[in-house]
Amino acid sequence: MTGTTIEFRSVSKHFGAVKAVDDLSFTVQPGVVTGFLGPNGAGKTTSLRMLLGLVRPTSGSATFGGAPYHRLEHPLATVGTALEASSFSPGRSARNHLRVYAAAAGIPRARVQRVLELTGIAEVADRRVGGYSLGMRQRLGLAFALLGDPEVLVLDEPINGLDPEGIRWIRTLLQQLAQEGRTVLVSSHLLSEVQQSVDRVVIISHGRIVHEGSLDDLEGGTAVLVDSPDRVGLIAALAAAGYAATRTDAGLCVTGATAAQLGALALDARVPLSLLRPDRAGLEDVFLELVGTGEGVQA
Repeated sequence: MTGTTIEFRSVSKHFGAVKAVDDLSFTVQPGVVTGFLGPNGAGKTTSLRMLLGLVRPTSGSATFGGAPYHRLEHPLATVGTALEASSFSPGRSARNHLRVYAAAAGIPRARVQRVLELTGIAEVADRRVGGYSLGMRQRLGLAFALLGDPEVLVLDEPINGLDPEGIRWIRTLLQQLAQEGRTVLVSSHLLSEVQQSVDRVVIISHGRIVHEGSLDDLEGGTAVLVDSPDRVGLIAALAAAGYAATRTDAGLCVTGATAAQLGALALDARVPLSLLRPDRAGLEDVFLELVGTGEGVQA
């Protein structure tokens, strides 16, 4: 699968005097999972709705491979979307819900069973959706997004309501879909929800981008926890490279370096590592510092 690039070009949306989205420009490439992050009210959902043609931008454009959503020849085969986990008829079964859309889009009925199995709800597919938990509705939303075997996935808060097993499952699935060459854009208001599955992040606050890049870029100013059975040798290697290490209950805390840099350092020094991970609390602090509260902006 070749994938399709998503591009936001100077997109703005004003609701009266409120600037919900303000001059938003970024690109989402195929083959990676991109996290679209920001607090509630930062403008994420409005941005996604403009991308999907549900809201008209005040200015700018949002496109798939250069074309706006309404001009796509085969929308469901190009873009799979999941924006609201509650937007299903409560009296209809999951299977019938998907069959209706498959028939309307000319998608073979066999694809319905395939996505039900892929999302783990095949055994409950004939139950009414009104009896589904939020996590089950999230899985149904993802099944709908995958119905057309699309090149692009746009998912709004897909992890919300999932149990730990479901979170682990969707992280693996998103990475698998990106590795197939698809373009994957996932929104969330919590960095901790997506940091183990995304390759790049676009962070917005008050409708504007405050950070764009890899998680390594974001982690550059945070701490990394590292340890070794040969702690003396590790401390010596860190000191020789100009890094100061602070002893903690979890291990040695090092600032000013990424986990990748410290891993390479230990390899060069032939020091085995028993621990190497970013200090996630520190990473979350950086995220919160970037976004502030997000108050006063529409979703």
